[in-house]
Amino acid sequence: MAEDIRQDKKANFSALTEHNNNGVTKISGLASNKTGASKKLVIKNFKDRPKLADNYTEDTWLKLRDAVGAIQNSTSIKYNLEELYQAVENLCSYKVSPTLYKQLRQVCEDHVQAQIHHLTESLDSLSFLKRMNRCWQDHCRQTIMIRSIFLFLDRTYVLQNSLLPSIWDTGLELFRNHIVSDGAVQKRTVDGILEQIERERNGETVDRSLLRSLLGMLSDLQVYKESFEERFLMETNRLYAAEGQRLMQERDVPEYLHHVARRLEEENDRVISYLDQSTQKPLISNVEKQLLGEHMTAILQKGLSILLDDGNRVMELALLYQLFSKVKGGLPTLLQHWRDYIKSFGGEIVGTPEKDKDMVQDLLDFKDKMDNVAQGCFNRNESFINAMKEAFEAFINNRPNKPAELIAKYVDCKLRAGNKEATEEEMERILDKIMIIFRFIHGKDVFEAFYKKDLAKRLLVGKSASVDAEKSMLSKLKHECGAAFTSKLEGMFKDMELSKDVMIQYKQVNTHSSISLK
Repeated sequence: MAEDIRQDKKANFSALTEHNNNGVTKISGLASNKTGASKKLVIKNFKDRPKLADNYTEDTWLKLRDAVGAIQNSTSIKYNLEELYQAVENLCSYKVSPTLYKQLRQVCEDHVQAQIHHLTESLDSLSFLKRMNRCWQDHCRQTIMIRSIFLFLDRTYVLQNSLLPSIWDTGLELFRNHIVSDGAVQKRTVDGILEQIERERNGETVDRSLLRSLLGMLSDLQVYKESFEERFLMETNRLYAAEGQRLMQERDVPEYLHHVARRLEEENDRVISYLDQSTQKPLISNVEKQLLGEHMTAILQKGLSILLDDGNRVMELALLYQLFSKVKGGLPTLLQHWRDYIKSFGGEIVGTPEKDKDMVQDLLDFKDKMDNVAQGCFNRNESFINAMKEAFEAFINNRPNKPAELIAKYVDCKLRAGNKEATEEEMERILDKIMIIFRFIHGKDVFEAFYKKDLAKRLLVGKSASVDAEKSMLSKLKHECGAAFTSKLEGMFKDMELSKDVMIQYKQVNTHSSISLK
């Protein structure tokens, strides 16, 4: 019986230990308990950690180094990855972490240094870029696999030492220091990338995935701005400065505007496809400056009047406004030329006596046209609407009195009997448009004099087309100029109504008298 108890105790003790074939004895976390019972197991004489087998550290490192070498040379690993991971954990638990970290870094550094000769061979530009990319992709893949084996080291020793770079960061640092920072390699890489981008800008098809990978490499290695972006922006400025000068001579303004819009779209697409997002703002700014900012005045002098004269260039005018809104000083420059155009064109309408017959209708048509541009092409920009009003007021009053006289005559023509051109709704719209032009004239007293004279004729000889239209016009004038302006005109209506009533009464009395005499 006593012998059986001793055997049970021995069996239970053995179950608490695991003997691994790597030479390390682990304490098991398992203990055998009876069902339903809760026991506290105390093991004595285990205060000291089990010792490593002789040469365990050296043998384990050789095993790990062989595995790293296999990864770097793309050959099969002799050992199970879980076994390698456990070996790293064992070394770390026995305070070998500092040595292990240094040894791993040295092995990785030796391998990276050995790769440089593959990149110094005589290759054409594209072949070099492909080899460089393959070298980078292999390095990243290898670093990820190596880190998976040494993950315990990375998450314990390295994490606890803030001055040490992680295994991944170490890989980046080594590649940057020994590959990308090499003057010849970096120059060939950046030169090749810039050459591919220039080819694409000239209409050729390039391998965008290759460019995306290489530029991502420069970004990951934190050399993107100083090694690539500065030169890229310089080349962009050079290219588009020359292109802007050439195309401004060769193309008309609508063609040039569409070209600029296409170029901006292409550059934005490059940012999306392979450039770093941080490049977008300076890149687009440079393109806008070289293709638009340097040629704003020339574009407007050459093409604005052509676009505005043609009533069917809505898309081009909208594009012009959109592009100029992107450039510093663009909208103020466009605004000034817009104002000047209205003054010039309107000045010809008002200042040509031979065209007086059609002046008011031409003014109404011109105002409609400019309204459509401001509303539909210039995004209802309040500054452009106000500038248009200022310009109309300026050129209309350059010829005193005549516009006021002709506006009064135009109203008379529209309100006179026999005018069957418009329905009541259309007449109301015409009167509203006339009032817009009327607001611009300074000589409103001149208008009043002619309007009063014409109104009297219409009323006295019964030539008014519509009393409602007459009253509507008076109401608009009263609202615009005040009651004093229309008091005499309203008095004429009252006199006519009184005269009409007297005449009716007279006829009634006359008819009654005739009946009585009979």
